[in-house]
Amino acid sequence: MKYLNKKYYIWILIGISVLFYWGYIKLFPFTETPSFFDYIKPIPSVVGFDTFIAFIFSKWLWKCKLFYKWLVPFPNLNGTWKGYIKSNWIDPKTGKKAENIPTILTIEQTLSNISCVMRTGEMRSYSFISGFVIDFDNQILKLVYTYDSIPRQTVKDRSPQHMGTMYFDVIKNKGKWELVGDYWTARETTGRIELSFWKKEKIEKYPDDLGEHSVSKIRKDEE
Repeated sequence: MKYLNKKYYIWILIGISVLFYWGYIKLFPFTETPSFFDYIKPIPSVVGFDTFIAFIFSKWLWKCKLFYKWLVPFPNLNGTWKGYIKSNWIDPKTGKKAENIPTILTIEQTLSNISCVMRTGEMRSYSFISGFVIDFDNQILKLVYTYDSIPRQTVKDRSPQHMGTMYFDVIKNKGKWELVGDYWTARETTGRIELSFWKKEKIEKYPDDLGEHSVSKIRKDEE
């Protein structure tokens, strides 16, 4: 919850507490001469109700578009994204630069955490550090994560396991969310990634109908 607008969040909770307290004493009126205990008696119920509201908000309500920006400064990115990787990698055997590599990115997001898994026809990568860079005054909303990339066993000879970092701009274009940014790796490769939201379902396997990895195509052409 570190990204929340805490000032608004606290005031909302205070408002909810006051309304619940007022509703409580309407349902269970004070005696004609209320004691100090009568005034504090509703407090445990108020705290319990606030805790319930906070749980509902952190579990589900934060995803509502109504709260975006003024209370929750990032959109709900949950689901599967698809697009292309444009890498500067050059095949040492052929000297050819790889064409655009089709890819999908699966995002699992809560109010306090976000994890990303990227898949292509040759690898899958898992984020282990992730977060947002947010500065609305300067029109900045970025998703950044560091990942561990694990290639398929059949391509490890030319594509070893490695780590890297993704740096996405979170963009709304014609009413649809896009992730556009750059990456760099410990293998000294860099590139551009362009993704658009595909579906709410979180795909756990790279769909073959999106096309094979462009390097696989190059190697097939050599055979």
